[in-house]
Amino acid sequence: MTTFSTSRRGLLKGGAALGLGFAAPTILTSKAFAASYTNEPKGSTVTFGFNVPQTGAYADEGADELRAYELAVEHLNGEGDGGMMGTFSSKALKGNGVLGKKVVYVTGDTQTKSDAARASARRMIEADGAIMVTGGSSSGVAVAVQGLCQEVGVIFMAGLTHSNDTTGKDRKANGFRHFFNAYMSGAALAPVLKSNYGSDRKAYHLTADYTWGWTQEESIAAATEALGWETVNKVRTPLGAGDFSQYITPVLNSGADVLILNHYGRDMVNSLTQAVQFGLRDKQVNGKNFEIVVPLYSRLMAQGAGKNVNGIFGSTNWHWSLQDEASQAFVKSFGQKYGFPPSQAAHTCYSQAILYADACERAGTFNPCGVVEALEDFEFDGLGNGPTLYRGADHQCFKDVLVVKGKENPSSQFDLLEVVEVVPVANVTYAPDHPMFAGGDLGSCNAGV
Repeated sequence: MTTFSTSRRGLLKGGAALGLGFAAPTILTSKAFAASYTNEPKGSTVTFGFNVPQTGAYADEGADELRAYELAVEHLNGEGDGGMMGTFSSKALKGNGVLGKKVVYVTGDTQTKSDAARASARRMIEADGAIMVTGGSSSGVAVAVQGLCQEVGVIFMAGLTHSNDTTGKDRKANGFRHFFNAYMSGAALAPVLKSNYGSDRKAYHLTADYTWGWTQEESIAAATEALGWETVNKVRTPLGAGDFSQYITPVLNSGADVLILNHYGRDMVNSLTQAVQFGLRDKQVNGKNFEIVVPLYSRLMAQGAGKNVNGIFGSTNWHWSLQDEASQAFVKSFGQKYGFPPSQAAHTCYSQAILYADACERAGTFNPCGVVEALEDFEFDGLGNGPTLYRGADHQCFKDVLVVKGKENPSSQFDLLEVVEVVPVANVTYAPDHPMFAGGDLGSCNAGV
C-alpha cells in the first residue's frame, strides 16, 4: 500500500487560522429546539433516507454508497466492529442508535436525474418519515434534493457532489457537503500538472453538460491558464452519452496537446477508453507527448477503464490505500463485510451518516435547526481525511486533497491509483465570497412543521 507523511496545517474559518485541539465535543442543549419539526421521531426508531443512483451513468458509485450506508447503520446500532466510530474525534456516539433510538432506513433511486431524485426524496420524507436524506453522485441531483430538503424542513447530507454551486450559489442552510469541490481539484492539480507537463500547453476540454461539468471546466481552466496554458476549446457532452467518438475526433486536428476529460462515472470510463483507442496517447503535438487529464477520479472509474488510466493524473477525496488509523479501520470493516476495499463514494457517504448522527447526539435533538448549529464550524478528525472543518459560512468541508495517478504496474484489480501528493488544506481554501461561489445565500434553517 502507498505510504506517505504530511504535515497537517491549521484550517481556515473565513480566512482565520484555527487551532485543532479536539479535546471534547461540544454538547448543545435541546431546550432551544423543543418545538415540533418535520418527521419528529415518536417511537423507538429513527428513519434515514438513502437516495442514491441505482440506475444511470453513476450507478456503480450508487451501489457502493448503499453498501457504506448499510455499514454505517450497523455501526450506529452497535453491530460489527464500529469502523470509524472508534477513531472519530467526537465520542458522542455510543453504538446504541441515535438519541436512544434504533436507526432504520429507506432507499430511493435517483436514476442520476434531478426530477427522479426529488421524487424519491419526497417519497422518503412524506411516506416513510425520513428525518434526514443523504446520498447522490450527481451535483444536479444534489442541488435539486438539497432545495427540496430546505423547503420541507429536513437535513440533507450530500453524497458525491463536486460542483462549486452546491455550496456556492445553490447553498442552503439545511444542506452540508463533506466531499471536496471543483475549485479544490483545480487548485490541487495545477502545480502537479506544471511540474510534470510544463507551463506551455494547449488544452481541449470535453465537459459533462450540467452544473458539475460547468464548474469543473471553469475551475480547471482557470487553474491551468494561470500556469500559462492555453485553452483551445471547450465542448459540452450530454450526461450518459455512451459513445464519445464524435467529440474526440475533432481533438486530433485542434492543435491541442492535452485533453481534459471533465467526465465522471461511466462517462469518464467510456470517453477515456475511446480517447486511448483513437491513439491520442501515442501522438506528439507541438513537439510534446499528448497527455490526458481526469480532474475527478475514483477507484471505481479506474477499475472500469483498466490500463487506460496508467499514468493519468487526477484528484480524489479519499483513497483506500491511506495509512491513517481511521482509513484503515474503515477499509478493514468494509472489506470484511463486502470482500473488497471501499471507494471514495463509500467513504464519503459513510462519513456523512456518522457526522449527522453525531450532530444529533451532540445537539440532543433531531430538530434540523439543532443539527445545523451542531455542524456549523464543527472541527473534527478521525474520519480518514485528517483534520477537517465544516465551515459555517457555506457548509463546505475543508480538508487536505489527494492528487493521484493511474498506476503503471497495479498489484491487484483494486490497486489502480497511487497517491502522488497530499495537498494541504491551506492550498485549496478560498473565501466564502470567492467569485466562483458568489451569489449564494444560506438563508435560515427550516425545521418544517
